[in-house]
Order: sequence, then C-alpha cells, then structure tokens
Amino acid sequence: MLYLMAAFYIASGINHFWHTAAYTGIMPPYLPWPIALVYISGIAEVICGFLLLFNASRRLAAAGIIFLLIAVFPANVQMAINFAGNHNPYLWVAIFRLPLQVLLVWWAWYYYKNPK
Repeated sequence: MLYLMAAFYIASGINHFWHTAAYTGIMPPYLPWPIALVYISGIAEVICGFLLLFNASRRLAAAGIIFLLIAVFPANVQMAINFAGNHNPYLWVAIFRLPLQVLLVWWAWYYYKNPK
C-alpha cells in the first residue's frame, strides 16, 4: 500500500503540470497567484510521494501529505461549488472527494505513526 500511496502522490503532482487549467479552475477566488499555488502544490506532492519511499524520510513525507490535504481542501470545496453552479453531471464526484480527504489523511497518518 505504501508504494501505491507514493505513486498516487507522484502522479497527482505531475498532473498539476499537465492539467494546470483544471486545477486553477477550482482555486477559491480569494487565494492569490492560482497558477503558482498549483505548481507549488504539484511540486510538494511529487516530493512527498518520493520521500514516502524511504524509511528515513517517511514520517516527514506523511506529515507533508497531511498538511497538503488540509491546504487543498478549500479547492475541493470550490470544485463542488463550481460543479453545483454549472449543473455539472460530475457533481457527485466533487462531493465524494470531500469525505475522501478524511480517508487520505488517515492513510498518511498511518505512515506518520508507523514510518517503518
């Protein structure tokens, strides 16, 4: 499961550079510099995913992932708001992502508490 988690965050981080517009489109309007924030979060996800692979840095990586999940939660809320306002048929996906964040935090917390 550790390798799956690491691959998930590395791929997700890379995706921030391939589909930047999708991420900037869900940035809450009160946040400045949306493109920079998308790139920063993408870089952070790649780094954390990579650092998960090593015992020595796993705890730091897990803490970073928890921080990232909390930091990007407003974007997930904004995505649900946008989808609801546009009558997007994938609104259910945006709503599903909100409680999924709790599961992802728990998964990272597991490796924070059990780095070896």
